[in-house]
Amino acid sequence: MFGAYRQQMSTQLKNDSPLGLGTVLVGSLPAKLMTDEAPDRYTVEAVFNRQADRDEVTAIHDGATRDYLSTKGYPTVELHVSDRRLEIHNTNLEELRDGLAQVIAEHLSEMTATIRAEREVASARFNDASEREQTRAAAVAALAESVSFSASTPSADGDSSARAEQRISEGGAARS
Repeated sequence: MFGAYRQQMSTQLKNDSPLGLGTVLVGSLPAKLMTDEAPDRYTVEAVFNRQADRDEVTAIHDGATRDYLSTKGYPTVELHVSDRRLEIHNTNLEELRDGLAQVIAEHLSEMTATIRAEREVASARFNDASEREQTRAAAVAALAESVSFSASTPSADGDSSARAEQRISEGGAARS
């Protein structure tokens, strides 16, 4: 029972590097950038340095991320994970260059550290519970092994024979 959970916990803890971003996907940018027809705000896609796991994706999509960006001066920016890309909605390259990219990087780093710490606490709790369960199971097994079903030695006066005859007369079966 605990084996599958232990494997999941060790898999979750193996992402040692903080989740971060590499480069902007130039091909995903609007074609009209740096022209008179360029949009003021658009979606910029950036590539993660590794695959984001389920908890990281959940944290990025969480309202706390939106609140964080808002308190840092970016109330209209929204983040969305798509495969190994982070879609940064309602922004532009200039805003990213001038500080938003650093704010996002700091948030991803803090978020990764928080998730890692939570997983380590959960793993320690699981290991403690597993050890307690193993100790309990060993104590139960030891107690069960201490039970003896050996027959008592019959006394010299034939007490055992008398009890057997009494059981038979009461409708019980004779035991050998």
